Amino acid sequence: MARGGAGLLEPGFPIGHLAVSGAAGNVRFRTPAVWGPWQPVVAGCTGRTDRAAALLPAGGALGVELDPGPGVDVTTLAINTTDGPRRTAARRAVPTDPPPGVQDRVRYRSRAGWEADESLRFGPDGTELFPTAFFPVQTFTVHHTVTANADPTPAATVRAIYVAHTVAQGFGDIGYHLLVDQQGGVYEGRWSGADPIPVFGPRGGRPLMCNAAHVGGFNAGNVGVALLGDLTSTQPTPAARETLVGLLAGLCALTRVDPHFDPARGGRPARSAGWTRRGRIGHSVHYVNPISGATRDVDAIAGHRDWLATECPGNAFAPTLPDLRREVAALLRPGVPRP
Repeated sequence: MARGGAGLLEPGFPIGHLAVSGAAGNVRFRTPAVWGPWQPVVAGCTGRTDRAAALLPAGGALGVELDPGPGVDVTTLAINTTDGPRRTAARRAVPTDPPPGVQDRVRYRSRAGWEADESLRFGPDGTELFPTAFFPVQTFTVHHTVTANADPTPAATVRAIYVAHTVAQGFGDIGYHLLVDQQGGVYEGRWSGADPIPVFGPRGGRPLMCNAAHVGGFNAGNVGVALLGDLTSTQPTPAARETLVGLLAGLCALTRVDPHFDPARGGRPARSAGWTRRGRIGHSVHYVNPISGATRDVDAIAGHRDWLATECPGNAFAPTLPDLRREVAALLRPGVPRP
């Protein structure tokens, strides 16, 4: 990694991705021979409410120049996700195999499987930057990462997101609980303990999710699932959508959160804590942040934009969220095998 700001940054290694905090202006990258064209810095998905951020693929560039415009304060972080040192599992030993049964359905990578550098989660004195805290699940939020589509190295992109969230944005860990690539593979996100099960904490009773950092002010009790890629003008691949539907259905079944009103139940929703009737076919969760007390009425499976002023999860994909909720609910009907 190498930090910079406006102007020229030449870190001395091939830049896989460039994280920009305070995203604004234009950027260009240098190959060994020439500078590429200027391109706009497009803000991506961020859990912060006070500062825009972007994660730009750099394709192994050796230099980068950022022109943020007059009076704009930006910081940059050049990330080497290809040939740099990756200290995996520095604080724990975990299996790279998926939890029992998962390997039969999807390709799954634990944090060790996508080579997370666990040392990044700790300060110089060994203190964990984002200690775990566990809460009952109330809602699920879907994101897109605003990274490259047709990504040939999604694990490297997950590593870049991890560094951008942990270091550049100061979250102390990756902000999402789970990520889904365009081939339908699933990646463990936020650290939730030494056991091999992602998202949730110690077993016993109703599963409790580990607090993360994907929707500023509304994280506790809110599980974040991110689709890799940019869904501003394109839909998820069929494989990614199929995995997302199955993943959300499994999470809803496990946590007993009803994803959507089902007319087949005779006009009554399944009983689930926090549900209130809306004047349409559908229901909203009355979310209450157990830490701050902040409240919001949202769908049980919502998009990032339903919480905050953002385009995430993309102008093309976001209008299909009602269909997504129906597809998830269909998998949970009696007689349908649950994922």
